[in-house]
Amino acid sequence: MLPGRGRNGHAARPGRLLGTRTAWTPAGDGEFFCPGCGGDRNFQRLTGRRRFILLGVPVLPRGETGPVVECAACRRHFGTDVLDHPTTTRFSAMLRDAVHTVALAVLSAGGSCSRTSLETAAAIVRAAGFDDCTEEQLGALVEALALDTGRVYGRPCGAGLAIELHEALDPLAPHLAPAGRESILLQGARIALADGPYTPAEREVLATVGAALTFCADDVTRLLVSARTPS
Repeated sequence: MLPGRGRNGHAARPGRLLGTRTAWTPAGDGEFFCPGCGGDRNFQRLTGRRRFILLGVPVLPRGETGPVVECAACRRHFGTDVLDHPTTTRFSAMLRDAVHTVALAVLSAGGSCSRTSLETAAAIVRAAGFDDCTEEQLGALVEALALDTGRVYGRPCGAGLAIELHEALDPLAPHLAPAGRESILLQGARIALADGPYTPAEREVLATVGAALTFCADDVTRLLVSARTPS
């Protein structure tokens, strides 16, 4: 074999003399939704220190890097902003609680809490994840809320209920596709329409729901009209 040549006859490459290496240090752990795996996984939060290497030996510090999030399953690294996305379990709970809050708000605004409204609301809440929800439970909750807060049936929802709706919907809205946000508003509309046309108080509640779901007023009006139109 010729000097300076590899086994295949090509010129041999010299080894890597200089480069950079990062030493990672764990700084916390937990569960997150891994965008690489597409599901809930455990993670480690890592901070790193970079160093120049010479002939494979670290010689000079290059400063800190990270932090990053490392998936325990696929070992990929992500920016810490991935932790803002709820896990599948957390997302399901947020969605379930949001639908429940909207149902109670619409029932409170409706005034009469008719049997048809309660049946519609209970079916929607059960589908969202509260499997044992009944009409009687919802009716009792509406009455308890009225006693606790001094709300008057059939009146505009007021600042307190608006705050509750925003607390339930604001964290959820960024993680929902437009169709998902529309579905929540239309479910509230179905409850309101179960016993007749929208009342002014129901419209106000639904407008608050739409705003919390980041819909403009025109889109809210369009969706409420579509809910009233038989399919």
